[in-house]
Amino acid sequence: MAVPPSSKASESKPEMPPLAPRMSYRIGRGEQGVLTFEPYKSALLPLWRFRTPAIARRSADDLWGRFEAYDAAGDFVGMDMARKFIQMGMTRAKRYANHAGGRKYRPGSREELPKSAAHADKAEKEEASRTFRAVWERCRAHEGYQKRKEEFLKEQKEWMKVKKEGEQDDA
Repeated sequence: MAVPPSSKASESKPEMPPLAPRMSYRIGRGEQGVLTFEPYKSALLPLWRFRTPAIARRSADDLWGRFEAYDAAGDFVGMDMARKFIQMGMTRAKRYANHAGGRKYRPGSREELPKSAAHADKAEKEEASRTFRAVWERCRAHEGYQKRKEEFLKEQKEWMKVKKEGEQDDA
């Protein structure tokens, strides 16, 4: 299967959204909010693919490039969103490795279906998951990510405090 051409994710400088939308961002657990927080969702979703190991490698590389571009731009939210897409690549590929067709639950219920011992693309999906996992671990260990996360949480706390004070003044 042909690998799609690289999007040159790290070559384009991302545009940081205005302060208010950025401050409304919640880090959350795992992949929470990954498919809802704009403009990052629209910028990163086209890079996220895991059908084959080669496509997963390209996708993980492109998302890592975007992660680094957000770091260079001083945009923690973008970095965290890129990390979430990388994490989602890891978990979705693993789900397809564990369950033929990727369906984890019985339709209409929360009853988990049994894991598949062997199916046609199990090994490919496991390799794709490992590819994303390695990049995800690199994101989590990234010094700039840790530093920017700390700064973002501090800035967000101050922004929320000022915002609440402004709302009280209006009342």
